[in-house]
Amino acid sequence: MKVKFCGAAREVTGSAHLVKLDNGYKILLDCGLYQGNDKEMADFNSSWGFDPAEVDCLILSHAHIDHAGRIPKLIRDGFKGKIFCTHATRSLCALMLLDSGRIQEREASWKSKRQKKKIEPLYTAADAKIAMNRFESYGYNNWVRVRKGVRMMFRDSGHILGSASVTLSIREKGKRKIKLGFTGDIGRPNRPILRDPIPMPELDYLISESTYGNKEHAAPPNETNRFLEIIKKTCVENKGKVLIPAFSVGRTQEIVYMLDQLHTANLLPRIPVYVDSPLSVNTTKVFGAHPECYDEDLSEYLLIDDNPFGFNSLTYVHKQEESKKLNESDEPCIIIASAGMINAGRIKHHVYHNIEKPECTILIVGYCSPRTPGGALRAGKKKLKLFGEILDVKAKVELMDSFSAHADRLEMVDFMKNQKNLKKLFLVHGQYDTQEAFGAFLEKNGIGPVVIPTLYQEIELN
Repeated sequence: MKVKFCGAAREVTGSAHLVKLDNGYKILLDCGLYQGNDKEMADFNSSWGFDPAEVDCLILSHAHIDHAGRIPKLIRDGFKGKIFCTHATRSLCALMLLDSGRIQEREASWKSKRQKKKIEPLYTAADAKIAMNRFESYGYNNWVRVRKGVRMMFRDSGHILGSASVTLSIREKGKRKIKLGFTGDIGRPNRPILRDPIPMPELDYLISESTYGNKEHAAPPNETNRFLEIIKKTCVENKGKVLIPAFSVGRTQEIVYMLDQLHTANLLPRIPVYVDSPLSVNTTKVFGAHPECYDEDLSEYLLIDDNPFGFNSLTYVHKQEESKKLNESDEPCIIIASAGMINAGRIKHHVYHNIEKPECTILIVGYCSPRTPGGALRAGKKKLKLFGEILDVKAKVELMDSFSAHADRLEMVDFMKNQKNLKKLFLVHGQYDTQEAFGAFLEKNGIGPVVIPTLYQEIELN
């Protein structure tokens, strides 16, 4: 058996790992889109480290685009197998892949005009619709037969709605059974809305994310207080806007839920709050349809507030004209919009119109690839290029990694502490310097041995 690392190897996006059995059967774990501007990765999304037609099945950890975003292209390029995922992941992918297809079409149209030649989109909205016919969804904690000798099980990873770790139990002819695990993205314990991550069974081999392998997040009480302080300072004292770039799935709902709780407790200032993302609006409806993923705190909160994602001063913005009016207005407010890395979507326009206003705040609440506008702001850059213009960063930039849906290094170690007999632990989905630090930290805590694979490296599992 071999594993080939075809994405998110010493990178944080583009998750894809190919498991090759000795009998030729091939299982793809995730099929993510690379999000960033690294010149060395320019051709990643349009090419594969394998032949899609030879892949027998895809097992999807969750719906985030950096894990699921190339599925329509995989099918267009010849994949004919099934896609296994959880129920909520299937619901979210129906929205997110369609939205991604439309984005691909718009970007191709824009490039065609700029380069004065026909540029084909990576895939289309029509391709995304076709892809949904391949999905088969399952609940957590049940063994599912993939084929003879291969079973899989999803366990709640607590990252986003429907997210899961994947355990494969593989018995090849004449060989002992091997348990191979893939963490997907590991969520955080004691976070709002979702249940805590559930540790995986003991494994022989594990492929693990490592996004925040060199950091420890702030505790939740400090997070709420600081969030409220930023809102009051910006909107009440400075009469400015708080702009929050947030992923449409998970991060937006968590922020809205926190604002809802502050509103219920009469702590939120009387300022308008806008969720300016059609995908976020539709995604929030999906959250309402999957209470099986809620934690006990949200279930209890529903007894006093039957709509945890809505309050009097909150407006969900649908139309583009309404979004444009927000840029023309100087009223103090909070605007939550995607994309989380400020590399696309309506947030890019909001930042463009407000980045040179000292009274405003851009609140970064999650990971941003270094070569994105969000990554530049995280790094403290004083100038930012948006829509072809170089802008001075006069707005205040605040970072709150405590909002992250990714576990920090202590939380990941706690998630993996039962893995005492690993033959190899492969670190993916992280920057290389972070992975080196995390690998040493894991081995110090008795978890390993650690391997940090390179892109397209193939490793045999004995």
